[in-house]
Amino acid sequence: MSNCDVSGKLILKVATPVPLERIFDYLPPEGCDAADLRPGSRVLVPFGRRRQVGVLLAVASDSDVAVERLKPAIAVLDPEPLLSATDLKLLHWAARYYHHPLGEVLAAAFPVALRQGRPAVLELPKAYGLTSAGRQTDLQQFSRAPKQRALLARLQAGILAEADLADCRPALKALLDKGLAERCELPPSAAVTEAEPALAANAEQQAAIASVAAALGRFSVSLLEGVTGSGKTEVYMQVIASVLAQGKQVLVLLPEISLTPQLEQRFRRRFAVAMVATHSKLTDNQRLQAWLSMQQGRAAIMLGTRSALFTPLQRPGLIILDEEHDSSFKQQEGFRFSARDVAVARAKMLDIPVLLGSATPSLESLANVGEGRYRLLHLPNRAGAAVAPSFQLLDIRNKRLQSGLSEPLLAEIRAALDNGQQVLLFLNRRGYAPVQICHGCGWVSRCRRCDANLVIHAAERLLRCHHCGAEHPLIKLCPACSTGELQALGLGTERIEQTLAELFPQRSVVRLDKDTTQRKGALEGYLEQIHDGRADIILGTQMLAKGHHFPGVTLVAILDIDSGLFSIDFHGAERLAQLIVQVAGRAGRAERPGRVILQTRQPQHPLLNTLLRQGYRAFADSALQERRLAGLPPYSYQALFRAQAGGSDAPRRFLQAVCAAIAELGAGSTQVLGPVAAPMARRAGAYRYQLLLQSPRRQDLHRLLDLVLPRIYRLPEVKKVRWSLDVDPLDLY
Repeated sequence: MSNCDVSGKLILKVATPVPLERIFDYLPPEGCDAADLRPGSRVLVPFGRRRQVGVLLAVASDSDVAVERLKPAIAVLDPEPLLSATDLKLLHWAARYYHHPLGEVLAAAFPVALRQGRPAVLELPKAYGLTSAGRQTDLQQFSRAPKQRALLARLQAGILAEADLADCRPALKALLDKGLAERCELPPSAAVTEAEPALAANAEQQAAIASVAAALGRFSVSLLEGVTGSGKTEVYMQVIASVLAQGKQVLVLLPEISLTPQLEQRFRRRFAVAMVATHSKLTDNQRLQAWLSMQQGRAAIMLGTRSALFTPLQRPGLIILDEEHDSSFKQQEGFRFSARDVAVARAKMLDIPVLLGSATPSLESLANVGEGRYRLLHLPNRAGAAVAPSFQLLDIRNKRLQSGLSEPLLAEIRAALDNGQQVLLFLNRRGYAPVQICHGCGWVSRCRRCDANLVIHAAERLLRCHHCGAEHPLIKLCPACSTGELQALGLGTERIEQTLAELFPQRSVVRLDKDTTQRKGALEGYLEQIHDGRADIILGTQMLAKGHHFPGVTLVAILDIDSGLFSIDFHGAERLAQLIVQVAGRAGRAERPGRVILQTRQPQHPLLNTLLRQGYRAFADSALQERRLAGLPPYSYQALFRAQAGGSDAPRRFLQAVCAAIAELGAGSTQVLGPVAAPMARRAGAYRYQLLLQSPRRQDLHRLLDLVLPRIYRLPEVKKVRWSLDVDPLDLY
């Protein structure tokens, strides 16, 4: 904290993390020096009856509030600004584009520890080096202490991190006691290991690497479209090597936490630089240290999920988004930003390239390629000796099923296992079964707080709502008729795991879903088991579809593809096509060819036939043409108002008032659709309504939002609801 002395009436413009579209004025802290008041620093301020950690945006000489009514800030928390002028520019842009309160947007740029006001102190790794006496010591003096002599020789070669000295602590203590060694600071260059050499790139990879490397030092957006297993990660790493050679930093964003450990291991083996990772499973202090390492320039690479996007970079060189199509890059609560779109805006402000990678690019990115805004880099073939898997549609109409497994599929599983190969089964539904139903009267287990069924979790003997988290003990007697037999209806991964254990008692089955991987280290343990060949059958949900390399898997089966064919959301077909291709990409990634079986009761469905016979790009081209004809994104622009309350009347009335405000202003080219009840009208006890705005021109939509939002904050109905605005929504639920 700064102790500070200002003469004159300086006014601090401070953004605080509150859901209000305004910033607040404060006087400087008592005894504060004007030089300490720098935009981008955190400021502790009084706010009502509590204290808030805000961000200083500017120092002015006037205020709309009488100076005598202004409160002094309590303290300036940072001697140096944590956010640069470019960081602040990006966050201002994001607040304007997503029409979200600036204070909350700024808070999203900080890890939790900094939001709470903790000191921005980087904890440097413990290290040891030699004193001047130690550097002059002759090794022959330690002929009777070989361990001390060996350690002295290592230290004479350079400073060593404490982690590298775990096997020689007694010798280290002896050298410290003799005044020959001392505790010191580990320089960034010493916090690394020797790098592995790059792999040989094929012609397509080399062309992609050269294209991005040629653009270093200026803004560009490249879409790396590579089939699964085509070596996109190798392209990333060779481009990163070029960035590191220039002394610049790289930010790599991933859609899922589950991908971070695997990719982090590959990066650490390849690059002899300081590297950090950040995601929600790390502690607050670990995330703080990673953030500060990049902000202070001590780390050169950050691997992280969506929240890592706003991490300050001292020497920015490149931003990469792996699996750019993934919906996990869109924040669905609070500040609803798209990490992909903001990454492009940030790269433009920093004048650096951004590289988007995917085997199944989003329709938005492909549309940008078509309009010349993005460059397309194509990897059409799998790397090395691997070949693309073959596909088979398995018609299960009128077929006998054992927990969703048809006899032809079971025969294929047995054949693959007998040949010493691994099998992957995909079902995007966890739990034992999605419904408990009474065979006598038809009663169904429903959540009391949501318009949803309770899912059976047999191992825990629970009924659980996957929307609000409500739990109830598994019941044996029907509460409606008291006589009927209760049965499990439908399939979940837990039920299929049980069936597989009965059908293949000598085989090892690994289930990967949210229920089995919650314990710390569980996912890494399962992945190690799979890679070591100690798992015969891998069963799981969507976390299996993203980026994992399972060289032993030759057969992939998607058990229930039909549930995704009839979505009410226009994004549904795109997501299903991406999911099929991504899951299929786990098959045949090594020398042995792979096969993909899709069980379906809709073998003639056009989406399946286009995708399997002509590939993802043919599907995407067809889907884009449909979107263009229907006037849907990316050929129009949307904003979704959501409102909820304890009763259905308040959110409906609120959105009707929003409609009336829009009508007074004049909607122009913007369509106003609704208000209507949300597809899930009641969730966690709240009744939910929504209102969709759609315009053929982005600027018209944002102009209307700029005009109507101030009126919304003044509506009397606003006090009776919780509401939000989602610009460029991906989920219409």
